[in-house]
Amino acid sequence: MAERLTLDRIYGDASLAGASVRNLRVSPDGERVTFLRPRADDQYRLDLWEYNTKSKATQRLVDSKQLVPTETLSLEEKARRERARTAGLSGILNYFWSPDGKQLLVPVGGDLYLVDAAKPENARKVASGSVTDPKISPRGRYVSFVRNQNLVVIDLKSGAERQLTTDGKGTVHNGAAEFIAQEEMSQTTGYYWAPDDSAIAYRRYDEAPVPVVRRFEIFADRTEVIDQHYPAAGDPNVLIDLMLVDPATGVQRKVDLGADKDIYLVRADFSADAKTLVYQRQTRDQKRLDLVAVDVGSLAQRPLFSENSTTWVSIHNDLRFLKNRKAFIWASERSGYNHLYLYDLDGKLLHPISRGAWGVDDVLAVDEGAGKVYVSSNRDAVIDKQTYALALDGSSADKPARITQGDGWHDAAFAGNGKLFVDTYSNPRTPPQVSIRRADGAMVEWIEKNELNANHPYTRHMADHLATEYGTMKANDGQTLHYSIIKPANFDASKRYPVFLFTYGGPHSQRVTRAWGNYFDQYMAQQGFVVFRLDNRGSGRRERAFTDVLYNNLGKHEVEDQVTGIDWLAKQSFVDPKRIGVFGWSYGGFMTLRLLSAASDKIAMGVSVAPVTDWSLYDTHYTEQFVGATPKSDPEAYKRSGVFAHLDGMKSPLLLVHGMADDNVLFSNTTLLIDELVKRNVQFDLMTYPGAKHGISGRTSQRHVYGLIEAYFKRHLAETPAK
Repeated sequence: MAERLTLDRIYGDASLAGASVRNLRVSPDGERVTFLRPRADDQYRLDLWEYNTKSKATQRLVDSKQLVPTETLSLEEKARRERARTAGLSGILNYFWSPDGKQLLVPVGGDLYLVDAAKPENARKVASGSVTDPKISPRGRYVSFVRNQNLVVIDLKSGAERQLTTDGKGTVHNGAAEFIAQEEMSQTTGYYWAPDDSAIAYRRYDEAPVPVVRRFEIFADRTEVIDQHYPAAGDPNVLIDLMLVDPATGVQRKVDLGADKDIYLVRADFSADAKTLVYQRQTRDQKRLDLVAVDVGSLAQRPLFSENSTTWVSIHNDLRFLKNRKAFIWASERSGYNHLYLYDLDGKLLHPISRGAWGVDDVLAVDEGAGKVYVSSNRDAVIDKQTYALALDGSSADKPARITQGDGWHDAAFAGNGKLFVDTYSNPRTPPQVSIRRADGAMVEWIEKNELNANHPYTRHMADHLATEYGTMKANDGQTLHYSIIKPANFDASKRYPVFLFTYGGPHSQRVTRAWGNYFDQYMAQQGFVVFRLDNRGSGRRERAFTDVLYNNLGKHEVEDQVTGIDWLAKQSFVDPKRIGVFGWSYGGFMTLRLLSAASDKIAMGVSVAPVTDWSLYDTHYTEQFVGATPKSDPEAYKRSGVFAHLDGMKSPLLLVHGMADDNVLFSNTTLLIDELVKRNVQFDLMTYPGAKHGISGRTSQRHVYGLIEAYFKRHLAETPAK
């Protein structure tokens, strides 16, 4: 029986996506595919499951509630989850296979368990007490983790625990990635194992130089005063060191990172023979990235090469050392597109692995025996993600072999040897389907076909599911912009409808994708809105010419492109140009404010959630990368890139929303805007959420905030389409 989609259902206990999975991994022996799956009674709590390739059976390996009925998380773990955008989840959020494929390391609620893959009921606790970032060493001798700001290992043979660092306290942290590295540099870890278990390279940072921001986290029943070391644009960053430690003896050695201490340590990686450590050092202005090789025995260093840019050098995690020759794979945007290159260990370029007017997203696997590198890319369609094979010798650099076939979005997780992968595929009418495939794309077995049959939770809503249409238009400099549109329920071409325009618009982010869609978009279309998205210049998975135009003037080109989309909408016979509204969150909240300031004559209302209003309040790495300066070195760049210099143009109704404990886009961004709007006698609506962080996470909060957004759109744009 057909049912209308409701917000209660979207944010309810059970997932509408069906048997969805995440964190897919193939066991080292290839016999099991493991994954995390939401509980049937709680889509926000995850358990560990496996598919056995021999028995063809799927079973739950670890029940998170049975293992840890009630979670108690440390402040550090809560912060890590906020950075990883998983703060609304509980249960098992990560896990690790032992190298022999016999055990899994499973963290739950700050405790750490080893699980026998053959007898998962034999889970044993190996560590407790606010454990974060656990790992099994590459040879399987040790379990490592960070606890109380120190790096710890457990010898699995003897069971002995050794705390490798002792100075972690106060402002000093060992083995963890600092706030900036987690939030802006995609660094989820702060330590790196040598492949033979002989050493660990780890970050040691001291945040004493970073100014303390005193935040008031306002909850429903209390106010907490938080002193947070927050490096706003132009402020000092942490003092960073790179250390080497022997896990067996605890002997420490320091790697010299150079005379300039005001740098970013991006990451460190060991060569396959564990004799060389390569670290990546980025200058504070982010226009140069150095790769430096260190002899692990002597600590003697030699520069390999540098990446340089007149705007910024993008960082990534696609450094891969080969096992059978002294060489490594490196990704670079030096051609204007992100491509792969093969280097020897002296930093000599051997040859490109890929090239052309397309880019590589990520390296997925390297099969040296077959001479292939597997990558994800949007080579055939910007709005799609596919898996491709490239020849390691560069012979297929401009003509990679496409492995995945269905148009839409494919996320691939390869086995370590590159012979097998798990493909998660979706499109706007197909919820995520998970299959095991050989490296050539041939089907092996379904893990979860996830068909929209009588048992699927979305089937009852499918009758009202509306098609997503895709198209392109030109920016004012001729570059191609991609958009998506969903026409409203019971669409009548002779009528004119209001528009729900969702924007994010920030650098490196793509929101127009041919994937299983956003339920709130569907909901708003079913409520009678034309739902529109456009990826403006600066968006992710595009060429550098598309992104570099943002440099030194945030908001300008992004707003121009969104207005181009609005002008296009206004010309459509089915759109009421007087009833176009915009909604955005975070950078999208910033975009909403800038759009209302630039085009209130074209936009009837806006909802801005957790917006950056003054870039001098936001963090160093992100802000200085795109503004291209500090507030002191170029105050005009910050003035034109912010919100306040443009407020004279804001005439349309505004709903401003912010979490009152936001530690990313600080609540002061909104209080400053409130003060400025009051001074200007500009009326607006305001909603603040006690205790909420940047994502205003949790099912009740999410249900409320999206209900608020819906109500605001309906109040100002009306539900009934006008003729």
